[in-house]
Amino acid sequence: MSAPVVLVVEHEDGTGPAMVGERLVQAGLRLDLRRPWQGDPLPGSLDDHDGLLVLGGSMGPYDDERAPWLPQVRELLRQAVARDLPTLGICLGMELLTVACGGKVGHALRPEVGLVDLTPLQEGADDVLFGALGERPRAVQWHWEETENLPAGAVRLLTSERCAHQAYRLGNHIWGVQFHPEVLASDISHWGRADDTPVRALGLEPDDVVRKVDHDEPALRAVWGGMTDRWARVVASCVAPAD
Repeated sequence: MSAPVVLVVEHEDGTGPAMVGERLVQAGLRLDLRRPWQGDPLPGSLDDHDGLLVLGGSMGPYDDERAPWLPQVRELLRQAVARDLPTLGICLGMELLTVACGGKVGHALRPEVGLVDLTPLQEGADDVLFGALGERPRAVQWHWEETENLPAGAVRLLTSERCAHQAYRLGNHIWGVQFHPEVLASDISHWGRADDTPVRALGLEPDDVVRKVDHDEPALRAVWGGMTDRWARVVASCVAPAD
């Protein structure tokens, strides 16, 4: 039996699947990484894929002129929802999922950057990905936009002090997360340099943000690596048996 194949959409340089990608490969999945910002074509359908992973990026979910492949990503997300194909949207990926399915994304009144405590919600107590996170898991945040209105039928799973919708589920196998489960300090160090001015405008020192993430790396690997392993099992369990 061949390995399940996950379509991975990367939106710009330096925003790859990182730890999530590593854990998926370790779990026996194969990644079909597409970089449309480099000219890689996106498939017209998900017929040849067993899962969909849509990553983050500095553009917003409505920035079609800046990133002309976004309409096709939104269409792939709608296809995934229609089929309940295992899907994980991270940061921009969640925002694209939101608008693709009729929700609304807007500018965050209080953007989140760096480590943030998350609060699991009762609705997510039995969720296959998030039901076993513990009371106050920490995650890396890096967003200036966020979901304002959830798509119809979405189940809220996680929240935070500044952002109401940190994670939600559509159907049984579609998840969006506003935070970045894939990154560690080495992944965000260049984000701090690129966003030096807006990060400092939040009263934060970019180098200090990176140091704190580095200090929490063991916990981040345990919590979000575990979540990734559970998503990998969902992908594998949904693969149709060969004829």
